Amino acid sequence: AGTKTRRVLAFVRVKPTSHFAQDMIKLGSDNKSIDIYIRKSPRGGIVNNTQTDWSFKLDGLLHNASQEMVYEAVAKDLVSKALQGYNGTIMCYGQTGAGKTYTMTGAASEYRNRGIIPRAIQQIFKSAAEFLNILVTVRISYLEIYNETLFDLLAPALGRGCKDNQLTVMDGPQGVYVKGLSIHPVSHEEEALHLLFEGETNRVIGEHSLNKNSSRSHCIFTMFIECRSRDYTNHKCLKSKITLIDLAGSERLSKTGSEGQVRIEASYINKSLTFLEQLVIALADPKREHIPFRQSKLTHVLKDSLGGNCNTVLVTNIYGEAEHLEETLSSLRFATRMNWVTAEPVPNKPFYREVGTGGPGGGAILLYYN
Repeated sequence: AGTKTRRVLAFVRVKPTSHFAQDMIKLGSDNKSIDIYIRKSPRGGIVNNTQTDWSFKLDGLLHNASQEMVYEAVAKDLVSKALQGYNGTIMCYGQTGAGKTYTMTGAASEYRNRGIIPRAIQQIFKSAAEFLNILVTVRISYLEIYNETLFDLLAPALGRGCKDNQLTVMDGPQGVYVKGLSIHPVSHEEEALHLLFEGETNRVIGEHSLNKNSSRSHCIFTMFIECRSRDYTNHKCLKSKITLIDLAGSERLSKTGSEGQVRIEASYINKSLTFLEQLVIALADPKREHIPFRQSKLTHVLKDSLGGNCNTVLVTNIYGEAEHLEETLSSLRFATRMNWVTAEPVPNKPFYREVGTGGPGGGAILLYYN
């Protein structure tokens, strides 16, 4: 008893455009609601009872919001809580080209345009520097799911096609982990940013008509955090993890004109996003006994990052143009479904390190709990 149930928070970020469909998309003055109006076609043939207007209520609407404003609204509190032992997950969802990677990673060109991941890295190291008697250890992994295959974006000499490099999702006593995924200790912000940049460079980038740099894969950047006392007589250790997910874009094949390999990629992406949606619906239903985590690699990897013992935030990225209205509607529906999912975030229990695994001058002691 006493655990506080909390909903998954859902935010919507509208991609800036000079062609905003203001007669079809109405943003509430409370910055939390969005209404969609679709005009009926006069040509007949449309069933008269088709719904033409929808109203969505969310935790926040990020419209004309700077990267800093987005971070403050979406991530800042979740990252602070991670340093108190709570796991946290932030996920970007939405149509191809609507701004997920910009929100998550940002644009390298300008410092102020950096996204959630670099800002989270900065916040953790800044806080760590301010703790007087607590030593914070950070480790990083960067996983990519492409066509239902797992790749380590930080593996030395990326042997992508290599059978030996096939990673597998495992259920362990400490939760889900990816067997074979490299985990890298980082001791300062620059080192962590360097790994992020290295991973970004290794991502699978495909090209099709909607977005020249469209990410054709789901990418999951994880920071494992460990806090322990600098007092060597106190062996208590608190650990948590922050999972930052940039999902592949959802899209209609008819719209992108994709063929061949890109079409195969798109069907994998759409399939895994459908499984994610089914998972979210199951998580939101209190009567559901079975939660279909193992339907896809993505849902399996996210088993302890969605609902459960975790603070979870979704950012849905949408276009403001009329031509993308159907996709915008389905993205908003996904966001409201996420909003129904509840979690019971409780801090991880401190555990005790074995005495004699280091000591003064021993440097940061890393515990591999996979």
